[in-house]
Amino acid sequence: MPVEAVAASGGIATAATARAPKQTMDSEVFMHLLVTQLRNQDPSSPMDTNEMIAQTTQLASMEQLTAMAKTDEENFSLQMRIAAAALIGQSVTYTNAEGVSVTGTAKSVSYAGGVPTVNINGEDVLLDQVSGVVDAQAAETPDAPSA
Repeated sequence: MPVEAVAASGGIATAATARAPKQTMDSEVFMHLLVTQLRNQDPSSPMDTNEMIAQTTQLASMEQLTAMAKTDEENFSLQMRIAAAALIGQSVTYTNAEGVSVTGTAKSVSYAGGVPTVNINGEDVLLDQVSGVVDAQAAETPDAPSA
């Protein structure tokens, strides 16, 4: 004889919210640590002011490094967009999913994802999969014989 599960009824259920630990040190964590350190210091031997200034300087340095890293990411993203746009009309080569090298003309670019997508003869290809570029006009015009 099967027994069905019984759900608790009428009681107050408390949902414990799990706090996800931070994986990176940001200025909020740093300030929290500094305030906790100041709160729990020994009144008979307070923290040295030089030490506090050093920690505040570390905080300012960390904030500047974080801002620089964000700027670098934005610059790299912009460079990828410019590079992808420059491919339009060019004859480009990429390796498809089967491992075959394919050459075609870049028709358009999409910036919808994190990495720009280049449309090559109807196939959407991530910019970082493009392995070569040939100027389409140069490929069509044979070199003049040297005299």
